[in-house]
Amino acid sequence: MGKVICLANQKGGVGKTTSTNALAMCLKHRGYRVLCVDFDPQGNLSFSMNADAEHSPTIYDVLKRRVKSQFAIHHTDLVDIIPANLLLSSVEVEFTGKGREFLLKECLRPVIPQYDYILVDSPPALGVLTVNAFTLADVVLIPVLTDVYSLQGITRLHDTVSQIKNALNPALQFGGMFLVRYRPREELSRTVRETAELISQSLGVPLLKTAIRSSVAVAKAQAMQKDMVKSEPHNHAVQDYLDLTDELLEGGL
Repeated sequence: MGKVICLANQKGGVGKTTSTNALAMCLKHRGYRVLCVDFDPQGNLSFSMNADAEHSPTIYDVLKRRVKSQFAIHHTDLVDIIPANLLLSSVEVEFTGKGREFLLKECLRPVIPQYDYILVDSPPALGVLTVNAFTLADVVLIPVLTDVYSLQGITRLHDTVSQIKNALNPALQFGGMFLVRYRPREELSRTVRETAELISQSLGVPLLKTAIRSSVAVAKAQAMQKDMVKSEPHNHAVQDYLDLTDELLEGGL
């Protein structure tokens, strides 16, 4: 049975989608079968994987029961993905009945055994989409940008995950927080890391040792719909993501 990992942060622009793509590439290069699920209506992960989210089935069609999940998987040159587009945003108003928190879990049940890891890119909000992602997930990972604003809201996110764990998904666990766009020589980055360590201790959410150093190479590879591990194998940020993947695997992910 595949392990479901949800990347989440209620603040936008913290590298969530970038990290979902990067971890998918790294897990693939470590020999694992990987499926990505774009659960953000912006569809940025779908674009970065070169998936057609306009003329082919998406996760919205799966939730609407128009197509079974196995027929919505796009087998791209990078990794398998169920894409998303702006239609997904209507889920908040279209699905209001009892049990809507389990929509994603029920729909993806048939395909989960086919993969080692399923990575879910959740939207930057704590609405019904994110609740569905948490109800499905085994592990939540939290990317944190190295600025003071990115740490705001971590407590609320922690409370939401705890509520989902208690009420809907007892198996849900925190995989940890990790810093992105980290500049080890800058005082602000070091200060944010120290603050993140305090938050980690206070909430009981691990702060992963590996920080992702700042680099444009990863974003450039994804914008060009390339496999960053192949196209930028010696880049320090790519190496950081590989190290982060290994840290997670060694920790039992």
